[in-house]
Amino acid sequence: MKLYHGTNTDIEHIDFSISKVGKDFGVGFYLTPDLDSAKRQAKRRADIEGGTPIVLTYEFNDSVLNGEQLKTISFEHYTIEWAMFVKKNRANKTRNQAHDYDIVVGPIADDDIGMQMRRFNAGIITIDEFLENLKYKHIVLQYFFGTQNAIKHLRKL
Repeated sequence: MKLYHGTNTDIEHIDFSISKVGKDFGVGFYLTPDLDSAKRQAKRRADIEGGTPIVLTYEFNDSVLNGEQLKTISFEHYTIEWAMFVKKNRANKTRNQAHDYDIVVGPIADDDIGMQMRRFNAGIITIDEFLENLKYKHIVLQYFFGTQNAIKHLRKL
């Protein structure tokens, strides 16, 4: 399958040391199968940091998600399990992973979802209200690659 990474610089080699902390699934390399989402991310990145929007394309054999080579987890929808996983990773401001998965697949927690997450974390809404508030959202999946073993399964096109 093809996965896309929206950025403002070409990436020759994936380098976890420049990945940001406090992201949805931890410190790693994020891609999406949604080309439009990757284009929006590239534009956003270029608007903030300068440069030109670039969408990089990678080939990924997703059969490894069901194999024994890698430790993986997938969240198909916005669920309590997904919300708690994202909450744990966003709260982690260190470079040490809050989990031991090589690859994580699940919905992107965009800015609107981030606001709902902050309301939930502050105790303003319950977990059930949080999930109810997400029901109208269009799900855009993200693929997180968090280990050297995981990125071996990506081929830049």
